[in-house]
Amino acid sequence: MKIAIGNDHAGTDYKVAIATYLESQKIEVINYGTNDNSSVDYPDFVHPVAKDVDTKNVDFGILICGSGNGVAMTANKYDTVRAGLCWTKEITELTRLHNDANIICIPARFTSLPQAIEMVKTFLNTEFEGGRHQNRVQKIPMCL
Repeated sequence: MKIAIGNDHAGTDYKVAIATYLESQKIEVINYGTNDNSSVDYPDFVHPVAKDVDTKNVDFGILICGSGNGVAMTANKYDTVRAGLCWTKEITELTRLHNDANIICIPARFTSLPQAIEMVKTFLNTEFEGGRHQNRVQKIPMCL
């Protein structure tokens, strides 16, 4: 499995811990995030992750910023990206089960680090349910 990860200054510590966990699980990690806590513009780190997911260069993406909203909004501009803002394990599970999310967006200022790692585990271990949700997911990129 290959995962692209990106973060702004609010998510550096989370990115390091999550990448360390993933690598311990023999998952390849492509790091597009900043490596320090100096203020940066989150879109600069989101676009490479979203592009990798959109072109299927990676299996999944992980994005981290203060609220998770900015990274989710930016990533969801790509046609095949379904970036879900997650702040609990239960919401993480539903975003995979029902929405077939391929990027998890984590709000570092509103989740603990252990909680974020549990959400990543849940995200990677939950399969899309399909069925009644498939038709809905297919309508996401359409402009009506």
